[in-house]
Amino acid sequence: MALENDTQAPDFELVNQYGEHIQLSQYRGDKSVALVFFPLAFSGICSGELCTLRDNLSLFENSGVELLGISVDSRHALRAWGEQENYGFNLLADFWPHGAVAKEYGVFLDEKGFSNRATFLIDPNGIIRASFITAPGEARSLEAYRAAIGELQPA
Repeated sequence: MALENDTQAPDFELVNQYGEHIQLSQYRGDKSVALVFFPLAFSGICSGELCTLRDNLSLFENSGVELLGISVDSRHALRAWGEQENYGFNLLADFWPHGAVAKEYGVFLDEKGFSNRATFLIDPNGIIRASFITAPGEARSLEAYRAAIGELQPA
């Protein structure tokens, strides 16, 4: 079961597509975070979703929200995909232990071996303020992100 709104977001540290260590708590007290779980790099729906986020990155930047994509892919696959699609945000590898962060957030699909399409908007205090999950095979809408960003409360 996915974590609920108004609960503390579990801290984690993962490597991004460039091998840099990114820790959720590094944004605490400074920025909100949009944590965007997606199943797999190079897949059609995921590419479409993340390209929409890339094309609307100003929505996040203008709201003081750091966008973090996260999947079970390796950092090498994420780098190749990120460079191919020209993503201007961090893609985090929840590669090993396999899906550990997705499991902490309650969005790992054991039977498939990857995470669901789930988004958590975390305020600067580390509290989940909004979240949404789509049905399998269904892309998240930009409107859902706009509404979730509106739920964030200033630090």
